[in-house]
Formats: sequence, structure tokens, C-alpha cells
Amino acid sequence: MRQSKDHSGHRARGSHRAPPAGAAHQSPRREAPRAPGGGQVWIYGRHPVLAALANPERRIFRLLLTQEAAERAASDLAGLTRPPPQAEIVPRDRIAERVPAGAVHQGFLAAVAPLPEAALEDIVAAAGEQALVLALDQVTDPHNVGAILRSAEAFGAAGVVVTERHAPEETGTLAKAASGALERMPLVRVVNLARALDQLKQAGFWVLGLDERADRTLADGAMDGRLVLALGAEGDGLRRLTLERCDLTVRLPMKGAMPSINVSNAAAISLYELSRKRHQSKT
Repeated sequence: MRQSKDHSGHRARGSHRAPPAGAAHQSPRREAPRAPGGGQVWIYGRHPVLAALANPERRIFRLLLTQEAAERAASDLAGLTRPPPQAEIVPRDRIAERVPAGAVHQGFLAAVAPLPEAALEDIVAAAGEQALVLALDQVTDPHNVGAILRSAEAFGAAGVVVTERHAPEETGTLAKAASGALERMPLVRVVNLARALDQLKQAGFWVLGLDERADRTLADGAMDGRLVLALGAEGDGLRRLTLERCDLTVRLPMKGAMPSINVSNAAAISLYELSRKRHQSKT
């Protein structure tokens, strides 16, 4: 991966996530949900399933648990604000049939509807003065996107923007990699990333692109205020039109023989550095 940084056709995955303090509240604009091959997705793993059950935006069709998982999750299920569907107690091989080969399901499986979709404007409207949005330029690996969602939630980002094409659909693999963050972190899908960045810039966001060829390091170039951190796909990095929208490009200081690192690792390091610098500026 090269470390990197529409009005027409943008859509976002809605989530049950409180807006930042002081932000205006707007109800998300709902559209028809999307899912690969129909209107049902199988998600697996303890954290993804329990997070889906706790999310009022998520419609749950079935809940399958092993006996051991049901016993371990009894207190979590009892503490939900809405009653979960009656759990079906099944052997582990019944769950293994529904997940990718070798996947770690921990005895948890749920059939769910895809999350409702919202508009990019909803995230902009809820964003505070120090809001941070991640923009992923054709990052296709669901493991990477899921890990980035997890890091984005951990560091308080307002949302993650991906391209409509060349980005993973909402699947169990993505949900497992996100470890519950898919339910809480808005995932915005846009037809044209360059135009989406233009819209964010009009809303007062600076666009910071991560690019291994940049002269400045991230530590030298972080900006205050509303910020978009743009990251590109491994190998290709940020595309030309995306780079043209960046107000500044920066790199991570790499000392080893490899010029770049995995995009999800780059995102986590960058989010930590931006969080650290913003915390220092307040003290």
C-alpha cells in the first residue's frame, strides 16, 4: 500500500451512534438496504453478533448459538434494551457451515438485514469542529476495511467513506474484522470519491492524504479542525483525482527496507498520531 490520503450517488451505512457534543441532530435519510445476493447477511463472532443485537438500527432474523456460547452470553443477552430473537441452540458444525472455512465464529451466528443507508450530509451535519473522517480510495479487502472501522471507532472518527465500486460489501467477514464497529461507525459509500471530498471541503474539512512520496511526515503536517484522512489501496495508493483534492500529503516515517505497510496498520498509526497531536494542542 502506498500510504495515502458528489453530491451524486453517495450513500452511507446508518448506525446507532451518538453525534458529537454540541452537534445538531438530524434523522438519517433512509434508503433501501443492500446486500450481496439478497436481503440477508450472516454475521458471526461474539462481538459482531452482540453488537448487532444491541443496535436498534439492525433487524435480526435468526440467532444461532452453541450451548457454550449461550451460557457465556447469558448476561449480555439479558442486558439488551430490546428482546433478542429466541436463540437456536445448535452444534458447532451447524455454524461452521454458514461461515468461511477456518473462520473463528466462537459459537455465535446471526442472520441479519443490512444496515439502513443514509446520506453523507447526515455525517457532515453531526460532525463537530474537530471531526475526523477517513476516506478509503478503492481499498477492497474486507479484513482491511473492517480493521479500519474498528480503529476509526476507537479514536472517535465521525465516519469512514469508501467507493461504491472496488470496496467490500457488508458481509460476515467485514463484520468480524470490525469486531462490532460496523454497528457503530457510519460506513459511507460514494460513487465518486473526488466529488465526495469536494463536498467535505465545502463543509469545512481539510483533506490530508497519506502518500509514501510526500515530503512531510504526518507528525509535521497534521492540521487542526475538521479533517479527512485519505488512504489508498495497497500497491496503487491514492489515485490522481483523489490526490488533487488533498490540501496536504504526508507520509509515515519508515526506517526499514519496506517503503510501506498494510493500509489498516497505516490507518491505526495515523489515527493515533492525529489523536495525540490534537490532545497536545489542548493542553
